[in-house]
Amino acid sequence: MHFFTCIVILAGTVLFARGESLENVVELELQLKTSGRPPLNPRFLSVTIDASLASEPKYITFLRSQKLITLTRGLSPAFLRFGGTQSDFLFFDPEKNPFEKENLFRDFNLRNQANKCEENKALYVQNKLQDQWIFQEQIILKGEFLKKYKNSTITKETIDLLYGFANCSGLHLIFGLNALLRNAHDQWNSSNAKLLIDYCASRKYNLSWELGNEPNSFKKKSGLHVDGFQLGKDFVHLHRILGKYRCYKNSGLYGPDIGQPKKSSQKMLTSFLEAGGKVINSVTWHHYYVDGRTASKEDFLNPHILDSLASEIKTVLQIVNRTVPGKLVWLGETSSAYGGGSPGLSNAYIDGFMWLDKLGLSAKLGIDVVMRQALFGAGSYNLVDSDFEPLPDYWLSLLFKKLVGLVVLNVGFKNPKNISEPKTRVYAHCTNANNPKYKKGDVSIFALNLNNNSQQIQLPSSLSGKLIDEYLLLPGDGGLFSKTVLLNGEVLKMVDNETLPTLHGKEKAPGSALVLPSLSFVFYVVKDAEASACL
Repeated sequence: MHFFTCIVILAGTVLFARGESLENVVELELQLKTSGRPPLNPRFLSVTIDASLASEPKYITFLRSQKLITLTRGLSPAFLRFGGTQSDFLFFDPEKNPFEKENLFRDFNLRNQANKCEENKALYVQNKLQDQWIFQEQIILKGEFLKKYKNSTITKETIDLLYGFANCSGLHLIFGLNALLRNAHDQWNSSNAKLLIDYCASRKYNLSWELGNEPNSFKKKSGLHVDGFQLGKDFVHLHRILGKYRCYKNSGLYGPDIGQPKKSSQKMLTSFLEAGGKVINSVTWHHYYVDGRTASKEDFLNPHILDSLASEIKTVLQIVNRTVPGKLVWLGETSSAYGGGSPGLSNAYIDGFMWLDKLGLSAKLGIDVVMRQALFGAGSYNLVDSDFEPLPDYWLSLLFKKLVGLVVLNVGFKNPKNISEPKTRVYAHCTNANNPKYKKGDVSIFALNLNNNSQQIQLPSSLSGKLIDEYLLLPGDGGLFSKTVLLNGEVLKMVDNETLPTLHGKEKAPGSALVLPSLSFVFYVVKDAEASACL
């Protein structure tokens, strides 16, 4: 019989190489027998492409980058959500050629390129566009700041490139349709969406759907108010349309992509679910911790700000369980800071504390999918920068994908009443069953240390004889503001445009001290743990 095993974070006066003293005695309980909750979605960690990338159609060709495809493929299986504010200002025009005035694309047949996974001539196009992108990015971010959005056209070529990117990367595309097209009495006008769905069906594209982005803020963005009950009926209408297509009658439909659950948003979500909750596969909502324009270093390390996510998750789950019991809940768009992220913070090592804690806490509380805003595009919260270089959160996400499995294990403090401000945060899962290096029964533990001193993690006697692989992530040059990350002392970087590095753990002998340096995070894989919940 398995009982609770304890991981004890010991304290004392031991001095380490970095000159840090060990403080704060914290005991944790980890249950290896059962998780008590269903497994996560295999696409638990997913990503987004903001629709603003298509507001000027030529920039969607960035998705032909072989380097970006390689990086994205590393995160498979995952969803790729194409949505965001601009999705409600996109109109599909099946007749328009978006590149007819662009000499840049002369003799470059994008329609044919879209179904191939080689870069070919796209490299030339990509280099030319990168010189122009900085100006387009400023336009996008200025529009976000001023809450001024312009209608733009999405074409067959755009759809082809977007779907081709998802397909080549091994991701499943979720396309966000424009919800601001309205008839009399504010009913959704589906005519433009139907043109787009017709085209996707003609190409036999396998994808899922959303309708609208953050409907709670429609009035601010467009002056149009749509209540939750009407939006629910609009989803029912879309569900009926999809049901008429052989390839989409069973496709996924997700929504309403509500903003953070303030009182007005809670009311809107409730009425939406009452009217349309039965036709959606999962309930989606958005979360950001802070305003990217005012966020500080201290915010990213503040345990109270990290803890604020838990109350919002519980609020949404309560509404869902009250109106459509059993319906899955997703974080359909999320990152550290809204408004495009916080420059120098959201794109640096320090963002990893918010990101890793969000993944751990969301899984623990029952969120089925977490979609990171964004994989690539305008702003500072992306996993890959405008030069197609992976940022620290990309490597953190890749390591999470490789090591962390779908079964969440119960872990908590043994004496929580004695801990007023938990700066050492630990989560545990069964190890990823698809990782050939490990086997069923192994356990993955990931921990964050927000303290200014090191913490030592000592496994209990029942696991003290086990070998452990340590994956310690530390910042490169620049400390917490670094754009590079070290795995066990080695800088993580791509081998070439088509090859990701092998992620090697550092094997720790049985009984070795597990030391987590100050302001850092780590993954441990306990081999041969024989956790029955993982068997």
